[in-house]
Amino acid sequence: MKKTISVVAACFNEQDNVDELYRRVVAVFERLDRYEFEFILIDNASVDATAERLKALAQQDARVKVILNSRNFGHIRSSFHALLQARGDAVIAMASDLQDPPEMIETFLAGWEQGYRKVVAVKPESREKSVLTGLRRMFYRSLNRISEMPLIENFTGFGLYDRVIMDHIRAMQDPYPYFRGMITEVGYDTLMVQFEQPRRARGVTSSNFLILYDIAMLGITNHSRLPLRVATIAGFVLSALTMLVALGYFLYKLLRWDDFAVGQAPMVIGLFLFFSVQLFFIGLLGEYVLAIHRQVMNRPLVVEKERINF
Repeated sequence: MKKTISVVAACFNEQDNVDELYRRVVAVFERLDRYEFEFILIDNASVDATAERLKALAQQDARVKVILNSRNFGHIRSSFHALLQARGDAVIAMASDLQDPPEMIETFLAGWEQGYRKVVAVKPESREKSVLTGLRRMFYRSLNRISEMPLIENFTGFGLYDRVIMDHIRAMQDPYPYFRGMITEVGYDTLMVQFEQPRRARGVTSSNFLILYDIAMLGITNHSRLPLRVATIAGFVLSALTMLVALGYFLYKLLRWDDFAVGQAPMVIGLFLFFSVQLFFIGLLGEYVLAIHRQVMNRPLVVEKERINF
């Protein structure tokens, strides 16, 4: 009996890429005829012709399964919802902009057949050269240092995951997940496959600074308590330092009562320093509270407007 592979890709304004993505995925499985496959594509309320292209693909090929969201629910929630709909023996998650080469599916499946339940693609090099690319690389390196468990650097989620892994992830029931961290959280041996990410050939990426910041904060709040502990320690240290400075000024004033003037500059500088430190850590604490808030609200990942071929 043939094993079934679920290929999952999330789309937003990818009208110029989805047809080629479909052709390249089908071409891979034509060479690997020992597998059955389903291709799940979720559209996050695109404002171009992406939905129409997906419907056309689903009409000509019943293996293409399409989910259309009622509105834009964000990259994190939409992608994860699509993954949870997969019922194959293994699930392959990839982007729809062709920067995750579909031809790597064959390499993933070879690693899976060797017994690895997770086969992930890491990109130490990318042909996309931008300030955000460099910042992203620095962030993942820093997150790995402060995380309570080792995370996979230069990993975007592109890879293959056995049904056992997906069952563990479903059981977590996370309404706002950090998928890259969840993959590490479940354990099991991981095969890492290096590749050079190609440039985006068509279209414009929807990942801006705010989206990357959201993902970054999600990774920190989900996988590290160190920032909160730094805030607590900094509070103690700054309090002790303030007391020492105040004591020093007090003693010096007693000794030089007539000719010692404190002046306004040290007071203003000190106030601004302590206020800025407090504001920073209040904002940091707010990120953790926001993460708790998302969990407590427990809203659905997305609301579907339509699904095809399920």
